[in-house]
Amino acid sequence: MDKLIAKSLLSIGAVFFRPDEPFTWASGIKSPVYCDNRLTLTAPSVRLDIENALAAAVKAHYPDCEVLMGTSTAGIAHAAITAHILSLPMGYVRSGAKIHGRQNQIEGKLKKGQKTVVVEDLISTGGSVIEVVEVLREAGADVLGIVSIFTYGMKKGLDRLDAAGVKNVSLTSFDTVAQVAADEGYIAADDIKRLISFRDNPSDESWIKPRKG
Repeated sequence: MDKLIAKSLLSIGAVFFRPDEPFTWASGIKSPVYCDNRLTLTAPSVRLDIENALAAAVKAHYPDCEVLMGTSTAGIAHAAITAHILSLPMGYVRSGAKIHGRQNQIEGKLKKGQKTVVVEDLISTGGSVIEVVEVLREAGADVLGIVSIFTYGMKKGLDRLDAAGVKNVSLTSFDTVAQVAADEGYIAADDIKRLISFRDNPSDESWIKPRKG
């Protein structure tokens, strides 16, 4: 399944590798990969595979789940579709509380003690999704963990999730997508080591130029 999802993401350009012309993140870090899982929403066959896989992941890893909560904004649609498949209630968590109306940060009904799974599109350093988990916990939710479409598998993200006591299940990973990209001819096979070097230490830009020898 992880390779199928990887192949699907590559086919629609949701995950796009460009190791020789890196993208620049808002933080200034240069990256060989551009990831936009919102594109899956406009590709019906890929969207169906992803939502069915997310639903299967919830069933397999969080069988006691009572409600899904999407991250704002990228996780909302995936949470809604997955909840529909599973016949579960859903809601979402804003990046901050509204300054008008009821001033909610959590949208949708959430009962104290309700067993909750967070739906996220991708995880890099883990900061934003952990903030969502903390908001839900403060509201009394029993957060079982996270399901996500893609994870970079960066050490910083893994360490943060571990420190927060949060389990994450991703449909595919940076490593898998990189391997499939090489197998399918999107990148050269010898680019994989460069990509993994970026994953292991994003602040080290030595991967941008292939190492000699």
